[in-house]
Amino acid sequence: MNTVQDIIERKLSALEPIHIKVVNESHMHSGPETDSHFKLVIVSAAFEGSRAVARHQSVYQILAEELAGEVHALALHLYTPGEWQVTNNSVPASPNCKGGSLVE
Repeated sequence: MNTVQDIIERKLSALEPIHIKVVNESHMHSGPETDSHFKLVIVSAAFEGSRAVARHQSVYQILAEELAGEVHALALHLYTPGEWQVTNNSVPASPNCKGGSLVE
């Protein structure tokens, strides 16, 4: 059986990434635990010459079926190989969810 994470990883291989990390962050969000919140780190030459909006749109297009269904949120960190080197191969940590049924 393919998990949502497996499907996302398989579909994003279309970008021919040199680095890809799909992190299921559903446990950090309020409500019942589902496979619905993901953090994606993708490093690909396919992003060369594209602004952030165009990069996001390309990922949204590839994952259109999942976004119309079980995937509720994506945190996207999309880099060219050169940009990835500048970040020292690191991305910001994701915050805990503050919405939904979470009680403070």
